[in-house]
Amino acid sequence: MVGSGIFATPKWVLIYVGSVGMSLVVWALCGMIALFSALCYCELGTMIPKSGAEYPYLLEAYGPLPAFLYSWVFVLFSKPSGIMILLVFGAYVIEPFFPGCGGREDLIPLVKILAAAAMGIILFVNCASVKWATRIQIIFTVAKMVAIVMLIVTGLARLVQGHTSSLENGFEGTSPKIGLLTYAFYNGLFPYDGWNQLNFVTEEIKNPNRNLPLTIWIGIPLVTSCYLLVNIGYFTVLTPQEILDSDAVAVTLANRLYGVMAWTIPILVACSTFGTANGNAFAGGRLTFAAAREGHLPRFLAMIHTKRRTPLPGLIFSSIISLLMLIPNSTTFEVLLNYFTFFGWLGYGVSISSILWLRYKRPDAARPYKVWIPIPIIMVVVSAYLVFAPFYDAPLQHFTVCCLSQPGFHFTWCLYDIRWLLKVSFALLIA
Repeated sequence: MVGSGIFATPKWVLIYVGSVGMSLVVWALCGMIALFSALCYCELGTMIPKSGAEYPYLLEAYGPLPAFLYSWVFVLFSKPSGIMILLVFGAYVIEPFFPGCGGREDLIPLVKILAAAAMGIILFVNCASVKWATRIQIIFTVAKMVAIVMLIVTGLARLVQGHTSSLENGFEGTSPKIGLLTYAFYNGLFPYDGWNQLNFVTEEIKNPNRNLPLTIWIGIPLVTSCYLLVNIGYFTVLTPQEILDSDAVAVTLANRLYGVMAWTIPILVACSTFGTANGNAFAGGRLTFAAAREGHLPRFLAMIHTKRRTPLPGLIFSSIISLLMLIPNSTTFEVLLNYFTFFGWLGYGVSISSILWLRYKRPDAARPYKVWIPIPIIMVVVSAYLVFAPFYDAPLQHFTVCCLSQPGFHFTWCLYDIRWLLKVSFALLIA
């Protein structure tokens, strides 16, 4: 779960809610949403122990048509847009060489080249060996937790020293707009995304009936605590305005306090984002494989390498679509984040609703883990809110999904880029 989000989105959460106190409330609520959603997926994953997460759940509950539609949306749009993580990787890699210049337009092509190169390395590793992919995940998880611990210790030390001016009158300036609050949740939920990753590889988990719930109950509360403490750390070092003015909050903090060791934060953050992208590629290839196995995607995508036991065609196909998303000029982190979260929570909401339907349709089915029924009801309502509430304040921009609040936004150009992606994606499928 821990990846680029906690280093990239605190600024945007603060922009949309308008106050320090409300931003911390949003971070805590996002942790609760992730926990409740993961518990719902825990029931689905132990009841339907198949890899692919949402796809087999929709197939089991609602039949082939919803599963078919979801698989195409996921493979062509939702999962590939997760390459935004590697845009953060590229931005943090160049930060030590171009301090404070992450937002320069002339550096955007370099950031995208670095993101594409990282995607190529991740693809090679995941195709070559499951063990390589999991070992890389462990190594980079250590790196990301070192960065998290550094920021937490810094924040706690600053609190003890009495640097709490940014936390005083914390709710002053809170925005009352319901649509903007939704975008705050979009940015707050993105760092928690990954709570469902184990459901993509359920068939590869040892003793999922035990390990899936155990992982959720240990991992998500721990991550939520870390995120809250990291945000408090930001506010004890930087003023709200300094956070709003920063393109890389963690780097700004490091430059303020760490002196000659300030370079460690951008390096560790780059490692963190690389590890998260590796986890996404590992999971994304499995859903492509699962959908192709049912005949809902071209059959060759269901092939597995006979020696390496990796879904090589599915991995390659997902990575190609991701790389294509880097090409349009309008592709930025914020654009892809709104794009990713809208489609993501649309799928999550429909999948969680399948719990309610299966409770009615198959009440006697074996459920090794049974979630308390109000939780999926709450999460269906929350998912509907996250999908539909932004239409209240910005229907035109939300219809284009990826274009909300972009400086210099041009509706025509955004539609052109979306049409371009659609044409290339379907041409590749037809080929």
